[in-house]
Amino acid sequence: MSHDRSGGSVTLATHRRKGAAAAAKGKTAIADGNLAAAALLYDMAALQPAERSRFGYKRAAKAIAGLPVAVSDLVAAGTLSEVAFVGPASARIITELVTLGSSPTVEAAIAKGGKRALVEEKRALREGYLSHTVMAAALDTPAEDGVVSRRDYRGDFQMHSTWSDGTERIATMATAAMELGHTCLGITDHSYGLPIARGISMEKAARQWDEIDVLNEKLRGRFRVFKGIEANILVDGSLDLQPDERARFEFVVASPHSQLRRQEDQTARMVNAVKAPGVAILGHPRGRMFNSRPGISADWDVVFAQAAKRGVAIELDGNWHRQDIDYLLAKRALDAGCLFALDSDAHSIGELRFSEYAIAHARIAGVPADRVINCWSDARLEEWMEERRGSKQKAKRKKAKR
Repeated sequence: MSHDRSGGSVTLATHRRKGAAAAAKGKTAIADGNLAAAALLYDMAALQPAERSRFGYKRAAKAIAGLPVAVSDLVAAGTLSEVAFVGPASARIITELVTLGSSPTVEAAIAKGGKRALVEEKRALREGYLSHTVMAAALDTPAEDGVVSRRDYRGDFQMHSTWSDGTERIATMATAAMELGHTCLGITDHSYGLPIARGISMEKAARQWDEIDVLNEKLRGRFRVFKGIEANILVDGSLDLQPDERARFEFVVASPHSQLRRQEDQTARMVNAVKAPGVAILGHPRGRMFNSRPGISADWDVVFAQAAKRGVAIELDGNWHRQDIDYLLAKRALDAGCLFALDSDAHSIGELRFSEYAIAHARIAGVPADRVINCWSDARLEEWMEERRGSKQKAKRKKAKR
């Protein structure tokens, strides 16, 4: 038996038959045979004394997680050895999992190495992730009416350019987004409080806005670039941008980039960030990283309640190594009444397709397209962004005083 993401168990034989259906219906028990196989290879990597062996197992695991087909099909067809980077040792472990439901090879290595605690710790850092195969199934399997789909998706609202730590100019990102069928995007280079990511000053931001204005004029009627920023959430929940600075952007994504391995509760930090004036999106809320760090511990139901109350969207960051938040937490955010942003967090044009992982997690959770800002019209987005900045309320107050 292999473990699903909710702590139960599923047989690998049901992966193709039940996995896609479970994804479409928003169930929390999802059979992901490819990720289960990749996870065993990561277990073996953690047990290796030599860096070369660790690298080999990790490379094989990454290849399996990114496969477009189920490993069970490859084993049945006898073609598993044809997958790049999957050598005989990795193939044996995967074949054992598919045929036996577990891997005696891995279990023997754990027992011999006396590192079960380490392996269990690593396994906890892989919960709630999707392999490429299950992500694709979630996108393609029919869901309930109204649940978000790729057809509804207009644009991505977290990405980075050469203005901070991205590798492409904004115009290049816009062209690539149009090629994916998108009609808008939000550029969110890092703010000045995160120098490690080459965060931009307000003076540089003003020059960026000039560039965006020229691009929007050129693309008028076809595509729209919104002027955003990814602000850094500090330890106390305040942001590295002052309220008057935030108000100069069309929208602000507030994201944690520190204290991501600490075990103590950080609910207050995240609530304070949601309450900060001008915040529109709570970006990759946990700050977790696959097989590396758990991210922030918090009472997420409390955080989601505050976000729903204030109209702040909860981000599902589709970067494969983040997948943050996952479908399990997304369902709780949905029940709390939250809005959502489904983003790629792309730093290059090749990473724009990470938005598909975000859409897949949202579909599994049953999130309606109407609750997803990426599906809204430009007019609705503008109104929501104005409300987050407080400019709409200020205008109403000024009109009432006349």
